[in-house]
Amino acid sequence: MNDMAKNLILWLVIAAVLLTVFNNFSTESSPQSMNYSQFVQQVQNQQVRSVTIDGYTISGERTDGSSFQTIRPAAEDPKLMDDLLSNNVTVVGKAPEQQSIWTRLLIASFPILLILAIFMFFMRQMQGGAGGGKGGPMSFGKSKAKLLSQDQIKTTFADVAGCDEAKEEVEELVDFLRDPTKFQRLGGTIPRGVLMVGPPGTGKTLLAKSIAGEAKVPFFSISGSDFVEMFVGVGASRVRDMFEQAKKQAPCIIFIDEIDAVGRSRGAGMGGGNDEREQTLNQLLVEMDGFEANEGIIVIAATNRPDVLDPALLRPGRFDRQVTVGLPDIRGREHILGVHLRKVPLADDVKPVLIARGTPGFSGADLANLVNEAALFAARRNKRLVGMEELELAKDKIMMGAERRSMVMTDKEKLNTAYHEAGHAIIGLVMPEHDPVYKVTIIPRGRALGVTMFLPEQDRYSLSKQQIISQICSLFGGRIAEEMTLGPSGVTTGASNDIKRATELAHNMVAKWGLSDEMGPIMYDEDESHQFLGGPGQGGGKLKSGETTTRLDKEVRRIIDDCYEQARIILEENRDKLDAMAEALMKYETIDAHQLKDIMEGRDPRPPEGWDDGDASGGGTRVDDEPQPRAQDDAPQSQDDGESEEDDDGPRRRPSDPLGGSAGS
Repeated sequence: MNDMAKNLILWLVIAAVLLTVFNNFSTESSPQSMNYSQFVQQVQNQQVRSVTIDGYTISGERTDGSSFQTIRPAAEDPKLMDDLLSNNVTVVGKAPEQQSIWTRLLIASFPILLILAIFMFFMRQMQGGAGGGKGGPMSFGKSKAKLLSQDQIKTTFADVAGCDEAKEEVEELVDFLRDPTKFQRLGGTIPRGVLMVGPPGTGKTLLAKSIAGEAKVPFFSISGSDFVEMFVGVGASRVRDMFEQAKKQAPCIIFIDEIDAVGRSRGAGMGGGNDEREQTLNQLLVEMDGFEANEGIIVIAATNRPDVLDPALLRPGRFDRQVTVGLPDIRGREHILGVHLRKVPLADDVKPVLIARGTPGFSGADLANLVNEAALFAARRNKRLVGMEELELAKDKIMMGAERRSMVMTDKEKLNTAYHEAGHAIIGLVMPEHDPVYKVTIIPRGRALGVTMFLPEQDRYSLSKQQIISQICSLFGGRIAEEMTLGPSGVTTGASNDIKRATELAHNMVAKWGLSDEMGPIMYDEDESHQFLGGPGQGGGKLKSGETTTRLDKEVRRIIDDCYEQARIILEENRDKLDAMAEALMKYETIDAHQLKDIMEGRDPRPPEGWDDGDASGGGTRVDDEPQPRAQDDAPQSQDDGESEEDDDGPRRRPSDPLGGSAGS
């Protein structure tokens, strides 16, 4: 039935009701009203035929057939009945209306019912509303898990890319949820819990949601921090309530994000065994593998700190399986970019494989952010398509920070920054097994005044001793270039971050990685990441003697001195190239791999694509056929007020580099 028909019927009903009301009012004519004195006089004149007395109201009929009505005064009139009877007036009495017992009961109980209704209203409001919601203060014992029905989940395995091994591990969960008898007839049982482990942004939550989307089952989603509140026992109550709800929806999936918030090892925190968090964990352990069976309920949890979880949580019967969702390789990054690039209009020059090669260590979230930033760049330029240039700009912004062209720098500071960056680049180009230099810029980005970018030729998972030595040498290239141009007294504080990272590399070579012939393949430093678990740092660490510590310091100093001297020799032998590169940076502000090659071969660097000699803005260019860079950040130079930005970590460190990866200015 359309809206017009509904409106027509409604107006017809209203018209019928109004017509009935008007008819009722028009059928009966209202009687003539008169005062009591006139009524008595007409009775005595024998002009009244009959009367009906109803309390104080007297209505009747005259001898001429007309009707009348009057109101008897409150004062008693004992002669009225005598006058009526003596003048042959027919008197009719009307019995008073009697209320039914139900009406009287309702009237008597109305105050009590009103009080009860108000009380119930406020109680339901405190418990979260009439719908049993979770917003009221009395609902703290209810689960905060959000239920997504099978129709609400549109995510499938097609939306997940870059983690093929993880998808294979969880595909049998989908098969079990679709057809449990396939496994049960052979005596097999599906894992009760699956723990997804991986760095942030790698797609653990997306993978869990895709399992529910593929299996077409309800999906409960909750965070580990939603269990624990200030009231004792609330967390355990919420765990019980969550599993009770899940049993009603079985088969289903419960997804607990950041489970380390509630699943940390017991006894490690403050408060002892009665700690609220530990009670919540105990209840979770019982629900997952206790006396009561939870058939058809699969618990999927995600964390990037599996090392802090309680061992009882990881044993078979609870989280039977651990699925590692790691950072994608180059092929995985290409597939992830394909998923996100489908959402934006692309130009013909976009090559996802080149972007994937230039983003080692990027997670799925990083790549999604890269595509979004490229779309924003294109929108600011009023373009209808997202091209390779916008993707390159977005990548540089994510890895190095936003350009700060409005920052005022003197020519002396610019020249010093140019020599500093040139020193990094030349050492990186000359040292063996060093990552290739991709781009050098003296345009301030983020909190760095200059950046030298290095690009690994492939994804790197470990480093050789020579690679570490080469990296230490390139870190000192900026400081040595300042010494050669400004003299020992003119060295700035800009190399502080370089010195810090070079010292960390040298110390790790000696104390952790066993790459020192003097100290041998012995680990002298324990991992300090588990101090809160009663490990090193709380009496469980390895103690070193004073003599060993002295030897360690001497060996670290020897490595630093050797690398420093080696870098100095390289720059002195290439002083002409250092000057030429600094001059090119002052002219173009950004030089790429082609221009660096020209300088190292003794030629004048070619102008950037689209360069106008009258253009003073400079800026980098896009190189489509070159691998794209990993940021090699430079520690910033000192500022005009005498302070420096050396405390800034510079561009982001990529997880694919086990040493963290940037050189500083």
